[in-house]
Amino acid sequence: MTVAILGVGAMGGAMLAGLLGAGWPADDLRIGEARAERRRELTDQYGVAASGAIQAARGAEVVVLVVKPQDIPGLLDDIAPVLAPGALIVSLAAGVGLATIEAHLPSGWPVVRVMPNTPALVGAAMSVIAPGSAASADDIALATKLMAGVGQVLVMPEKQLDAVTAVSGSGPAYVMYVAEAMIDAGVLLGLARPVATELVQQTLFGSAKLLAESGQHPTVLKETVTSPGGTTAAALRTFEDRGVKAGFIAAMEAAYRRSIEMGQPSGR
Repeated sequence: MTVAILGVGAMGGAMLAGLLGAGWPADDLRIGEARAERRRELTDQYGVAASGAIQAARGAEVVVLVVKPQDIPGLLDDIAPVLAPGALIVSLAAGVGLATIEAHLPSGWPVVRVMPNTPALVGAAMSVIAPGSAASADDIALATKLMAGVGQVLVMPEKQLDAVTAVSGSGPAYVMYVAEAMIDAGVLLGLARPVATELVQQTLFGSAKLLAESGQHPTVLKETVTSPGGTTAAALRTFEDRGVKAGFIAAMEAAYRRSIEMGQPSGR
């Protein structure tokens, strides 16, 4: 199964590394990259054939689009004549809907749209696959196998991708925002910054692992830390007084609305 990855920035590089790490043969992977120097770097680093987009896509059975959203229509017009019959198109371009992608391909072409997030860089992504109108169960299974190389995968209808974007697509930035605040607070309270950073990193990692593996609701896990009249109760009361939860909900609603706007022609 030949897979061409067109566009090898941070996310494309994560896809490439994830597929190789999952055991995908280097001989079955191709890179489509415009910059000659970057092509040489990637070939030297991974042993994967690198070329321009058209050459990489020619005859490939799966073509993964990881270029800027505004470049998708032109790229599809360029590669459409060289695609293998029925080649699966996997788009990771934010804000580019299935209808737009399908409009630049022959009728009935299999397409899936994917919303990943940046933890793909460390193999811990949350990716959501939205199938196009002509995508078969086998196409969805293949896309799932590809994205599983960089983390966990769900399959959902495209109409829910704006909400997915607000929750998991932008979600890593919210977590980093919280991490930044916790580290700064630790420094304010007298901790050395490296110590505060290590404390926060492990606390966030351990809390996420506990949430994922315990099977318990976050409210239950929160209560296990919160003794009556204790330090955690004082902190949580302050969060409520400052409207932190309401602020998070409002921020994610704003991300949701912006995702919808970006999906409109005037929003790109």
